[in-house]
Amino acid sequence: MNRLRPRRGSLARSIVVLTTAVAALAVALTGLVAWQSAAHAAERRERDQLARQATVLSRLPVLSETLFNGAQALGGPNGVELAVISADGKAGGGATPAVGLAVKAALLAGEPVSTTAVQGGQEVLLVGRPGVGGGAVVLTEPYAVVTRNTNEIRRSVVVPLVVGMLGAALAGALMARRIARPLVKAARVAHRLADGERGVPAPVGGPRETQEIGRALNVLDAALARSENRQREFLLSVSHDLRTPLTALQGYAEALADGLIEAERLPEVGGVLADETRRLDRFLADLLDLARLEADGFRLDVAPADLGAVVAEAAAFWAGPGARAGVELRVERPRAPVVVETDAFRVRQLVDGLVQNALRVTPGGAPVVLAVRAAPDGGAEVQVRDGGPGLTEDDVRVAFDSGALHARYRDTRPVGSGLGLALAHRLAGRLGGTLRVEGHGPEGGACFTAALPRTPGPA
Repeated sequence: MNRLRPRRGSLARSIVVLTTAVAALAVALTGLVAWQSAAHAAERRERDQLARQATVLSRLPVLSETLFNGAQALGGPNGVELAVISADGKAGGGATPAVGLAVKAALLAGEPVSTTAVQGGQEVLLVGRPGVGGGAVVLTEPYAVVTRNTNEIRRSVVVPLVVGMLGAALAGALMARRIARPLVKAARVAHRLADGERGVPAPVGGPRETQEIGRALNVLDAALARSENRQREFLLSVSHDLRTPLTALQGYAEALADGLIEAERLPEVGGVLADETRRLDRFLADLLDLARLEADGFRLDVAPADLGAVVAEAAAFWAGPGARAGVELRVERPRAPVVVETDAFRVRQLVDGLVQNALRVTPGGAPVVLAVRAAPDGGAEVQVRDGGPGLTEDDVRVAFDSGALHARYRDTRPVGSGLGLALAHRLAGRLGGTLRVEGHGPEGGACFTAALPRTPGPA
């Protein structure tokens, strides 16, 4: 289980790194905005305080020396200085050096002033208000106070930002744990399935996507179990079908070697041996054909082909075997050619397999019909219908599984190798089409329909 341990590059680690990176970016942007906003906020606060004080002072009925005597008390620890401008333009007080001509003119014109100036060699905030009885009041404060307040605000912002980033990283770790836990469990289930275990329940909890993974693994588990059961049944069927002719061959060969076969029976024994070897050859040929159809290198010789002519040729070939079995072979084809781009040889191979299967199960006096017609989409459909016993709904579901019907009916119906329908189904897919089956067609027996496209696509 070492392969399941969290390691570098894991989903959980990636989620933690991603959420932390996003949080760090958000913190950086927030910090940058807060850093810039702190200076503006501190300056605005100091200006508002100076403006309120100047407004109060400007409303005094008489701007006199009393204001100068209280200037220091008014300034307090922040170093606020005061200047009084009389109606005739004369200024006095500690803030007088900061009062320029432009400030004085604006105040005497009745306009409030809020700006910066230089006083005693340092930058100061300057706020002035016109007096109600004429003249004006000016207050100044060192800009260093704003800088100090700005630094305090910035220091107070750093801790929440760091806490926020740590909280985001913790939230990312918890989220990663919640997401990764069902994925790790699903991975364990997948490895157990790969090791050959079956019936292993996958977790279906957590987010919707991980629930889908769990459900998909459960479906895969069931599908693997069904497939392996069918493969097991198929191998049992194959071994049974191989053992029967091999037993006959071995028995007759030993009898011949021991001289137990009379001379007059030699032709009969030779015929039996020939029949059994043909059965083995047919069975092995079907296995090889099925393997070739599964190979990626399977080649098609695509050219325009009249499927009506292909079906007619197949009917002519199978007319003799059908007549010997007492089966009526009929052809249904339109007057106009049914031409598609396909491999005519492979289509004939497909039709031959279906007709051979139909003749095997159709009793004497019943029909086998070969039909071809154009499809609305520009393709074509080839049908092989028989008057045999047909198929049940359960038969239809497994009709194209290798050996499924063979194992089911080998003791009650004539059967072949058990691979014919699987070959036909895969061959139809290789031709770019589909093969479907109905349990009971117009003639009472099974109806197989191969739908072929106008031009074959990838198989």
